[in-house]
Amino acid sequence: MQEDLPPVAGIRHRFVTAKGIEFHLAEAGSGEPLVLLHGWPQHWYMWRHQIPAFAQRHQVICVDLPGLGWSEVKNRGYEKEELAADVISLLDTIGVRQFCLAGHDWGGWIGFLICLRQPERVRRFVALNIPHPFQSPDSRLMHLWRFWYQWVIAMPLVGERLVRAPHGLPRYLLRAGLVSRHWREDELAAYSRQFGNAARARASVLLYRSFLLREFVPVVLGRYRRKHLSTPTLLLFGTADNAISPAMLRGFEPYADDLTVEFVDDCGHFIAEDRPEVVADRVLAFLHRPAGPEQA
Repeated sequence: MQEDLPPVAGIRHRFVTAKGIEFHLAEAGSGEPLVLLHGWPQHWYMWRHQIPAFAQRHQVICVDLPGLGWSEVKNRGYEKEELAADVISLLDTIGVRQFCLAGHDWGGWIGFLICLRQPERVRRFVALNIPHPFQSPDSRLMHLWRFWYQWVIAMPLVGERLVRAPHGLPRYLLRAGLVSRHWREDELAAYSRQFGNAARARASVLLYRSFLLREFVPVVLGRYRRKHLSTPTLLLFGTADNAISPAMLRGFEPYADDLTVEFVDDCGHFIAEDRPEVVADRVLAFLHRPAGPEQA
């Protein structure tokens, strides 16, 4: 299994079982733990450009979410609250109590949920190209057309076939999500070949179907507007995202103590690979900014 891992210098790979799930971790460096969560259709490899810079100051822990990358596929339990619980269980198992956190796409959403669940454990959090969880009906419903691909993936039979196809939906969305550069073939293959496995393609279907059928309506009706975000948070957003509108980043102020939104121009959805140096610089600057009086 490890022979299929794309080569990245300085990375240590290991598999850890937590909550009955075998997780794949890609790790580097030492120091304060920095947990990195990816989105779809990616895995740990999306952080390859930032890992060398992060590893100079942190123990970098890239987690493959269940059903993606090289982590075990679950038969059920792809609701994002459940995935957040999976990650928390993994961190408990490897003895990581307090940590910094960054996440992109679904990894960013799951990161928000971890911060809301266990704020005492997350020192600072960076979310990349994902809306905050304090959505209102107007902010989501006005932009529903942007999520056409989610409905396609969630469709019975059709979704799994399009995810599994060698040049199917994952490659299409990856290509559409870059603005400042082009993918190399080996980069696309590192992501798309994982979905040739029927069980992993099925996991992607369940990831989106659970959101659309069981999570979307509660979110827009205010599920998380009853909660409060106390973790210092940076939301870094590529403005040319073709799936998420910058308008969906508004309205967080009553629900967050310290959330800053920073826009990156000429950058698409896959920000860590579209503007890798910007992401590395902004993340490190935020994680190591001097604490204000309220954080000291």
